[in-house]
Amino acid sequence: MIPKGHILAVDDTPASLKLLTDILKEAGYQVRSAINGQIALNAAIRNPPDLVLLDVRMPDMDGYDVCRQLKAHVETRDVPIIFVSAASATEEKVLGFEVGAVDFVTKPYQRTELLARVRTHLELNRLRNSLEELVAERSGKLIESEKKLRASLLDSISAIASMVEMRDPYTAGHQCRVAQIAVAISKEMHLSENQIEGIHLASIVHDVGKIRIPAEILSKPGRLTVNEYNLIKEHPQTGYDILKSIDFPWPIAEIDLQHHERLDGSGYPKKLKKGEILLEAQIIAVADVVESMMSHRPYRPGLGIDAALEEISLKRGICFEPDVVDACLRLFQEQGFRPSE
Repeated sequence: MIPKGHILAVDDTPASLKLLTDILKEAGYQVRSAINGQIALNAAIRNPPDLVLLDVRMPDMDGYDVCRQLKAHVETRDVPIIFVSAASATEEKVLGFEVGAVDFVTKPYQRTELLARVRTHLELNRLRNSLEELVAERSGKLIESEKKLRASLLDSISAIASMVEMRDPYTAGHQCRVAQIAVAISKEMHLSENQIEGIHLASIVHDVGKIRIPAEILSKPGRLTVNEYNLIKEHPQTGYDILKSIDFPWPIAEIDLQHHERLDGSGYPKKLKKGEILLEAQIIAVADVVESMMSHRPYRPGLGIDAALEEISLKRGICFEPDVVDACLRLFQEQGFRPSE
């Protein structure tokens, strides 16, 4: 016959221990016996039972101490413990529950009552374990589903970004390289993985608003007129208008709206100042400036990494968040970071 459960019975009185063991075995349970607390503790940790029946008043190590140690050990902390004791004072029972017991049976007990409580707590523990397994299984499926959804989201965002770069061949790859720099800065600043993922996606589409700027202005080889430059400055707002209706898990639209804002209020489009600009936008701002200065543009050749780093260093604390600038400088100057083409 398959045992109904594995029970560890603990009592320092041999007659009481034998009676308890006999009752449980007759009911179909597999039983191990322990005559004192230390033996019980060693046996339970070595081979965790499904349930422990534990006496309270034992020499050297009483039942409360045994219960505390079982609950503190990773192998036995989830094993249900029922105190079976002659202790009948309310405060003794309360203490039993406080140290982690699930029930308290007072001696002398009725055989049917004892078995009913044993059966109930074993079944409750099995149901709890089954629920945990089910939750773990479902969570795994949800995580896998979420991964697929996020991969699809990245594909969609990349498609949006590519539409801008098709109209502006001189900046092809700019948004991708900005994303590489922004993510590297974020990791250097030890931001959370979730926050870094939002920064990555926001970086990839940070210039999506340029979709409304005429191609001849984007690729103009000479200096822009005031009106042309004012049109360029509208791209953060345009990008926000395009992205705001999409229910991203991160404030992508707001981040992209702010990526040209500066700490001293000299940026655009809202002239926000320190304390009003999202950290994500400040990271993309530094990454954007560095990548833009490094790379060739229709109106000038690339200025190189040294000039780009000098620019953010000079404006550290004025236009750009100091912690962001410092992280960027460490990446390029100490760790030799470079975005891939």
